[in-house]
Amino acid sequence: MSEDSLIDPDSAARVGTIAASATGEVNQRDWQRWAAAVGDHNPLWFDPEHARANGFRDIICPPLFLQYAVLGVTRLESLRPDGSSGAVSGSLAFPRAPKRMAGGESFQFHLPAYHRDEIEMVRTIESIVEKQGRSGRFVLVTWHTVYRNQHSDLVAEASTSMIARP
Repeated sequence: MSEDSLIDPDSAARVGTIAASATGEVNQRDWQRWAAAVGDHNPLWFDPEHARANGFRDIICPPLFLQYAVLGVTRLESLRPDGSSGAVSGSLAFPRAPKRMAGGESFQFHLPAYHRDEIEMVRTIESIVEKQGRSGRFVLVTWHTVYRNQHSDLVAEASTSMIARP
């Protein structure tokens, strides 16, 4: 790492460490409100007969809701200028690259989550790399997130990235 690197030594040393962990309960009313709010009217989330006819024991939680079931609530005055709490990112600083934007996210779903399942999320910093783009240098951070239920069964995995710019 050179002296003018956008990646500070403290952040570089965090690769491979846990950035965040949290546990939350998935709740049918919460996921149904969320699904309705985002316009996702999939009957698997709402209709027990439909869910059973499709091989599930009951209605299931929308897989993308898992991350919201485990996240806490942050007071508005505690949010960073980019609008996030920084909690699930491990509060990485990058003093030379303070501007943030989402880089992308992909999920792999393994098992359904049902009403009252306890979901544990563990997010690990997978990589922090400085890159050169058309508009200049930036830092690309990638996290690997694992979601497990109360039986330690793997429910879902996610790969998430963030871009930090000067």
